[in-house]
Amino acid sequence: MEVAIIKYNAGNIYSVVHALKRLGTDPIVTDDAETIKGADCVLFPGQGEAAKTMEYLRERHLDSLIKELAQPVLGICIGMQLMCSCSEENDATCLGIFDVPVKKFVSPARELKIPHMGWDSLSDMQTPLFKGLNTGDYVYFIHSYYVPLNEHTIAQNNYILPFSAAIHKGNFYATQFHPEKSGTIGNTILQNFLDIASQS
Repeated sequence: MEVAIIKYNAGNIYSVVHALKRLGTDPIVTDDAETIKGADCVLFPGQGEAAKTMEYLRERHLDSLIKELAQPVLGICIGMQLMCSCSEENDATCLGIFDVPVKKFVSPARELKIPHMGWDSLSDMQTPLFKGLNTGDYVYFIHSYYVPLNEHTIAQNNYILPFSAAIHKGNFYATQFHPEKSGTIGNTILQNFLDIASQS
């Protein structure tokens, strides 16, 4: 199975490469349109700033490419946020795959620090992406912006307020947390995504 990771100006891509290699998969990191379109599944991970990242994607026509992909796609962290309609991070217009805005956390108390960083639990998990997992399983988050709960929410976390820990629409899946940094639970999620792709 060919697995492509979209190469762009976002950090943390190679930790996803290493996580997939631990699962016995050797992904290709590429910004080549034909390679990405020809892959069995695509990952869109990373950490970064929304407006600058969208500018980079548009300059290379990766924005239209991502929206047109028909195979299973998994966005991670900034990848998930960029799949939404817009972000409060520098008023970025995003890909619009999910018609929902990305909001900035506003802390009501000093002890609730921003960014939301570290291990936190999942609840209300749906779809085969979370096969074999249980409510309360912990994954690793680091983010200052969040996707509100919406019709596409398939997992939740509650930090300051309930928000989407993961979303799904058609062939597009996305997680706010980092499965590649989430130990055994994260490995299970990545393997579930590969299994979804192999059955597509």
